[in-house]
Amino acid sequence: MAVKIRLTRMGKKKQPTYRVVVVDSRRPRDSSYIEQIGRYDPRQDPSLVEIDNDKALAWLANGAQATERARKLLEISGAWSRFRVAKGDVHTIDDTPRVEKAAPHPEHLVDVPDVADPQDEVVHQDAAVTDGEAARAAPTTGAEEP
Repeated sequence: MAVKIRLTRMGKKKQPTYRVVVVDSRRPRDSSYIEQIGRYDPRQDPSLVEIDNDKALAWLANGAQATERARKLLEISGAWSRFRVAKGDVHTIDDTPRVEKAAPHPEHLVDVPDVADPQDEVVHQDAAVTDGEAARAAPTTGAEEP
């Protein structure tokens, strides 16, 4: 018999709560189950995850396979890492794939000027105003108006 640890849906319409159960994998989602090992309520803030880690560890050791969502809940409760250690996978306590980000190439880097002191900005603004006044005061080329 193939045994799975998975979720069964409870609650009213649009108000789901779930039980974490051990069930024969050939049974429908909300059918009878072998044993309930926890519960999950995603609507609370933060989400409620209550799992009996000893029962979950015993079922995992006996060959029960956890579904993807049930496995994430087991990771949150700590049962999955205890199972991995008991199994002998000490090197990888969580075996989620890790993606390493490559360093950016130098041609993609943009030189960003250092943030100057506010006084420096005032000096630059004054210089800009002075330059603008000088441009207005400078005579224009061409015919002058009388």
